[in-house]
Parts: sequence; structure tokens; C-alpha cells
Amino acid sequence: MSGQIAPPVLRTVGLTKAFGGLIAVKSVDFEVPAGEVLSLLGPNGAGKTTLFNVVAGLYEPTEGHIEFLGNRVIAAPERGWLEPLLWILPPFATWALTYVVASMGGSDNLVQVLILLGLGLLITTLITAVIRPAWYGKFLTRLGIFKTARPNDMVTAGLGRTFQNIRLFANMTALENVLVGMHSRLKASPLDALLRTRQQVLEEATSAAEGRRLLGFVGLVGRDGELARNLPYGDQRRLEIARALATRPKLLLLDEPTAGVDPKARREFWEEIHQLAAQGLTFLIATHYMDEAERCHRLAFISNGTLLIRGTVREVIDETHLTTWSVSGPDLLNLARQLRDVPGIEQTVPFGNTLRVSGNDPEAVENAISPHRNSSYNWRPVDSSLEDVFIHLMNKPKDGPSS
Repeated sequence: MSGQIAPPVLRTVGLTKAFGGLIAVKSVDFEVPAGEVLSLLGPNGAGKTTLFNVVAGLYEPTEGHIEFLGNRVIAAPERGWLEPLLWILPPFATWALTYVVASMGGSDNLVQVLILLGLGLLITTLITAVIRPAWYGKFLTRLGIFKTARPNDMVTAGLGRTFQNIRLFANMTALENVLVGMHSRLKASPLDALLRTRQQVLEEATSAAEGRRLLGFVGLVGRDGELARNLPYGDQRRLEIARALATRPKLLLLDEPTAGVDPKARREFWEEIHQLAAQGLTFLIATHYMDEAERCHRLAFISNGTLLIRGTVREVIDETHLTTWSVSGPDLLNLARQLRDVPGIEQTVPFGNTLRVSGNDPEAVENAISPHRNSSYNWRPVDSSLEDVFIHLMNKPKDGPSS
């Protein structure tokens, strides 16, 4: 057993999501190993949030599938037509028996009982199909029926999530928001809550203590009684993370978690992320901030729904084969305009008191800048940055991933 390699926490295989004629996510394949912090980097509208929604079970994929902790959990349904037969077979069998009993002169009381029994079976099967308990899912699997996981199934399996736009319960306190996140892990029944049993009281106290601990971890010590709507924006972001952690996830999806957050709070946020990763929690973080992507173990770049490149920051920069020069001197904006349309130059970007000039072909770049390499300008080759790569990949044709 010790020689076996653990499956990745998350694996997508040929994942595609289309809305009519719009393909929002196209044939995406990637893996996220346990304890890794993976950044999903891309411009606005690239497909990051759509990909998150498919992984979280909010959208059903058009093609491909998702494996979570080694199990296929999200894909297009298979033999789904068979499931409705399971709903109607028990009640209709009961009503058929009712007809036979009535035809043979059975008592009216027995006929009425059988009719009510059939109705009860129909209601029970429909409620079971909606709730979809674990035993029901296993039963469907034995019959060869595959139903894609729903958001609550993914949370129960170990997926946590925050959203690009904050989705807190505004009129609930910070602690109550966190307790909502614990709901799928609580064992007390509605009857326990009604009777205030010992199990209910103990679980309630334990949950409240755990909720305060999570609030303290994200920097909201003593804020448990405040309404979520009254918290500053940055603290609302922290509260969302605390609520996601309350689900006890194996994988946490964070969709642009530091948008609108000040630099100090962003630094503290990333310290918390790496603390949790060191404890074994896995992260998939959507962002378009270069400095945040550089804080991750690996990154994957998505544009127009297509995954173009993935690896460590160094691997991604090296794989694009960009050549970049930095130049200082007079009237750099005019120099940028002159170079912008020269063959071999892909981008000219002001950078402080210098201008960065990049291209994919080293010889073509040198030929392009050679007429301007005079005493007026100071040219020097520099390492390409992740931002240079980002702009380079954004400018690539829509239908072509990088090599």
C-alpha cells in the first residue's frame, strides 16, 4: 500500500461547457495534487468562474468529466432515462395489485389501504430522488445509472467554495454564517433540535467554539456577534473563507478572493493560505493578479475557455520563449509607438522610467531594436516577467493553445 501513488484531489478530463453556441470552457485537462496551491490565471471573461461552477456542481458539463479524490463525480448523465422508472414502479405495482384485489371482490378497506400505500410509495420515491441519500446513489450506480454530483454532494464530498461576488447571509451574524457552513457535518436531527437533547446541546456548543476558532484564524477575533452586512469589505472576504473552511474541505475553490482588498490584508490572506496548505489543504485559486499567481506552487493560464499553459512560474515563462529588452532614455512613448508595428515586436510596455520590449523571436527582436540602439538609449536584456507572458498569451489567436 505504501508504494501506491495517491490520486490527485481534483482531475478534469476533456472538460467542456457550452451555452448554446458559446463554448465557455473547452477541453480542459489538469490535475491538482493534495496540498498544492494552484492558480487559475486569466483575463476577465476567460472562463475561470464557469470552470469553478462546473467543478462545484452548479453547471452540468457538456463533455468530459471531473474526478474528485479518485472518484468520477461530475459528467453528463448516463442511462438517466431509467431513473424515473424507479420512481413509478413501486406505486404502480401497488396500484396494479389494488386493481386485482378490487376485481376479485376484496374489501373496500383493503383497497383504500393499497391506494394510500401506492401514493405513499410515490411520494417517498420522489423525495428520495430529490434528497439523493448516499445509499440511493450507490443503488443507482449498481444499476449503471450515473447522476452528476450537485453542489451539496460536492460539499459533502469535501469541496469548499468562495465566490467572485460576496455571497454572505447579510442579516446573520458572522458566527451564524460560519455555522451555516458546518451544516453538512452536523449529526443532530430535527427531532434532537426540537427536544433539545443532550446530543443537540453538545453539538451546538462544540460548533460555536469551532466557529469562533475559525473566525479567529481569519483575523475576526471578537467579531462573531456582528451582522455580516456591517463588516468592512475586506472582513466580509475573510468571513467567506471562514465559512468555506467550516465545511472541512479537502479542496478549496477561491474565486478572486482578494479583489478590492488592501495590500496588508492580501499579504495576511496569503500567509493563511500557505499555513493551510502546509496542513494538507488543497487550493484552486482564480485570479488575474500576477503577484498572486507567483505566490502559488503552480499556475494554469486560461483564455477564451482554453487552457493554454501550466506549470511553475519559471516553467511557464521559459516555455513561452519570450525575449525581453529594457530601454531607458528620452521620449520613450514615441519610441514605443515606433516599435509597436515593427515585425518581431509583440509588446512595448512602460515600466517606471523604462520601456520593456518583448517578442517571441530573439533575432527578430534584435533586428527591430537595432536602429534605435544608439547613444540616446540604454538597452539591456532582462528576464521576461509573468506579466509579459500574460500579455503574450492574451494576444495569441483564440483557437490555438501554446506549444
